[in-house]
Amino acid sequence: MDSVYWRHKYRGMNMTFKSIQPERRRLADEVYDELVEAIIRRDIGLEDTLVQEKLANEMQISRTPVREALLRLAQEGVLEVSSRGSFKIYKMNEEEVKELYQSRAAVEGQCARILAAHHLDEDIVFLRKTIEREEKIDTPSVRAYFEANRNIHRAIVERANNRFLLDMFNMIWGKAQVFPLFATIEQVDLSKSLGDHMSLVDVIASGDRTEALETFTNHIQDGFELQLQGLYASKNGSE
Repeated sequence: MDSVYWRHKYRGMNMTFKSIQPERRRLADEVYDELVEAIIRRDIGLEDTLVQEKLANEMQISRTPVREALLRLAQEGVLEVSSRGSFKIYKMNEEEVKELYQSRAAVEGQCARILAAHHLDEDIVFLRKTIEREEKIDTPSVRAYFEANRNIHRAIVERANNRFLLDMFNMIWGKAQVFPLFATIEQVDLSKSLGDHMSLVDVIASGDRTEALETFTNHIQDGFELQLQGLYASKNGSE
């Protein structure tokens, strides 16, 4: 198709732009999404080795989009290069897990502080309903608890109405390696991962900004300690 150009007058200047034709979704993006979903489904485990030739054969596609997807996941820190160009899920060390939870405390704690300052009844009602809905887990599983936690914490961040904090939240929780990390809590007690979210909302409802920040920070610290227990249990179980 021939390129189509159109002219636009902007601040007294004539500017020429090339029309953008919509393209079909790249195959590498589809492979990427499938690999992420496989990690969350736990079809790909911490000890599994991913070989691009085998994946390409299973998906019945060429190796190029598979290689692109694997390299993208490696750049994002989800995978690491193993022997002979194969890949494995990257295992975060204790210091990296600590940094992850510190980032969460900074973002989510600030959102709790903002909500306490706003002190709006509609926010409190919305958060209570969200917690009640998400904590009704009919079929307990790692994925169910993970999604319940993420949805509850995301609701708190969304109600703070700060798009930059929401972007940071999505960046932290959206990384695929967060799920296999969370999954190690299964070695301890998944039900403990939910903590006491209603008490967080109670503090927000009080309007005390300092208390809201401190309570939320302590909540995430409890999650960090539970996460470490899961990591230690997982490590000892694999030895």
